[in-house]
Amino acid sequence: MEKEFHFKSIAEYNAFNNHQTIHPLVSVLDFSKANKRTGSKMYFDLYCVFLKDVKCGDLKYGREYYDYQEGTLVFISPGQMIDVENKVDYYQPVGHGLVFHPDMLLGTSLGKAIAEYSFFSYNTNEALHLSPKERDLVLDLFSKIDTELHQSIDKHSKKVIASNIELLFNHCDRFYDRQFITRETVNKGVIDKFENLLNNYFESEKPYTLGFPSVAYCADQLHFSAKYFGDLIKKETGSTAQEYIQNKIIDIAKNKIYGTRKTVSEIAYELGFKYPQHLNRLFKQRVGLTPNEFRTLN
Repeated sequence: MEKEFHFKSIAEYNAFNNHQTIHPLVSVLDFSKANKRTGSKMYFDLYCVFLKDVKCGDLKYGREYYDYQEGTLVFISPGQMIDVENKVDYYQPVGHGLVFHPDMLLGTSLGKAIAEYSFFSYNTNEALHLSPKERDLVLDLFSKIDTELHQSIDKHSKKVIASNIELLFNHCDRFYDRQFITRETVNKGVIDKFENLLNNYFESEKPYTLGFPSVAYCADQLHFSAKYFGDLIKKETGSTAQEYIQNKIIDIAKNKIYGTRKTVSEIAYELGFKYPQHLNRLFKQRVGLTPNEFRTLN
């Protein structure tokens, strides 16, 4: 039977990995100190950043598997679960991690900014692949945080630790931008799949039953988290995923207005609008004309 763990505190996760708890809200981990283990399902009430240097089974998050290789960085936020599958033999964990409790964010600038780091909502095939130089930088920041943890706690401790964590996340933002660029060929394939998904959607009966597709729906169909998918589309096209969908709707609406005798109401329902005036409003915003004005001019 697969083992399950639920880590609610730093002390619990430290004990699981044979680490002393120096600070109740933050820990830097060297996984080589942990006992050998098999695959397991883990639930976290903590923020975690894992840099693992060993293949330890198939890391599953939700319904999909991480694009997870040696030297990748994985982000977990409170309420998430990861599942290491297909690893029944004991293995020795190797790598490093940063773990902190949400209470660590209280009263810090990081607490205000944490929602901006969208990689905590990435979940499938979306781990951060580090170059050797990037890996060294991450380990250096882990080391700086660990050094601060071993200092005597004073009124500056929390601010210094939180500042270093925020610096780490800012670098990770930069690394993800680099990854979007270096994986451009893969990303182009995602754009093509997105386009095909929308074409097939609007050629089906789905708009009648589901309305027009949401970003979350498209991301799920293409096996991405909504956050990662939105960031990828934005970086590749310059438009948000929502804008991309709306542009597709306008293009289809133009063709239907120009090439058929259907009324605007009929076209609106075919595209998934519950009320025709919603199409009128969107069309006016994007084209500068109402659908009927566009038909008259063309």
